[in-house]
Amino acid sequence: MAKLGVTIVGLGGAVSTTMIAGVELMLRGLVPRIGMLTEEADGNPLAGRLDFVPLEEIVFAGWDVKPANLYQAALEHRVLPPDQLAAVRERLECLVPWPAVFSQEFAVNLRGDHVVPVRRHREQIELIQARIRELRNRHGLDQVVMVNLASTEAWQELSDVHRSLDAFEAGLDADDPAISPAMRYLYAANRMRVPYCGFAPAPTVPALVQQAVEAGNPIAGADGKTGQTLVKTALAAMFRVRRLRVLGWYSVNFLGNNDGLVLEAPGANKTKVLSKISVLDSILGYEVENHQVHIHYYKPRGDAKEAWDNIDIQGFAGIPMQMKVNFLCQDSILAAPLVIDLIRLLEVAWRCGERGIQRQLSLFFKSPYTPCGETPVHDLFRQEQMLLDWVEAHAARAFGWPRTVRSS
Repeated sequence: MAKLGVTIVGLGGAVSTTMIAGVELMLRGLVPRIGMLTEEADGNPLAGRLDFVPLEEIVFAGWDVKPANLYQAALEHRVLPPDQLAAVRERLECLVPWPAVFSQEFAVNLRGDHVVPVRRHREQIELIQARIRELRNRHGLDQVVMVNLASTEAWQELSDVHRSLDAFEAGLDADDPAISPAMRYLYAANRMRVPYCGFAPAPTVPALVQQAVEAGNPIAGADGKTGQTLVKTALAAMFRVRRLRVLGWYSVNFLGNNDGLVLEAPGANKTKVLSKISVLDSILGYEVENHQVHIHYYKPRGDAKEAWDNIDIQGFAGIPMQMKVNFLCQDSILAAPLVIDLIRLLEVAWRCGERGIQRQLSLFFKSPYTPCGETPVHDLFRQEQMLLDWVEAHAARAFGWPRTVRSS
């Protein structure tokens, strides 16, 4: 059976610590294996279709701007209760992050206390690659996947250095400040043919898409679709099917974790808002003039995010109606199983010879990677069908199993 390494950017963050602690708890039979498309379950359309790497054969490691081991970090994030963490304390204490590649200008509200000791872009990329090689050799891994779970980076416009791989290479040589830490990690992953998942709100750029295609490396992102946007893409599809006209949609998020702190900075806030606001018009087929998205840092909430929406719709005879949604959710609890699914699906994509953007994984993201000029699919149910169609094709071609997958 294949053995898979997972290198995580933001290893000590709330999503990562929740996911890894959850995997350890599942392996010990202390919590149920639910919430994942890649685990066997009644009614799961992916069940038995692809040869996913078992949880028992996954090894975790990664980088973080804080040096705390994962047990200390998980206690600080307060997502899983202390008694659950105590059951896997020994394993979590063994996981200590590597120093991270960090640029203060991309995360002004975050302190980088545990960063790589070199400043040149090329040197940082070499250190990233060295860590991956070290992990692969130490554990005898068949493959490694990289997942970016770092905090939201400040928004930046597409510039010349991002438009082609030649320009990007020259930018690396010149330590161009427009090449963000997330881009440096993705560049390193492509160089090593390590499948990459951009779960953080960091859109990719044409140069790195070109590199992924040329290297034969599958990539997917960006910005995991966990709570409010998940609800929005489902409800918008419902309104479209029933031809109910959306006149306005007002969305607010309150969160108090590190992600919320980072999003207090205007640049990072813009990145996140643009990611969340892009989904509606393409699903409905028209522009919603009064679509607003607001994100507020409210420390007492911690990881227990509150998302509420007010939707104004118009029905038959032009009569106005309203819908209000108040979603009280645990952000990391929603995100962790998605990351596990993405890790396994990207490993299958790599094994099957896929390269470049993996559109079939759009289901998992607010702003799915797409080539320049292509409009991403945002409708939740169309995204699900894209994934099921891909699974069906690969189950038949790569594994020789019957073509019986159907949409649930």
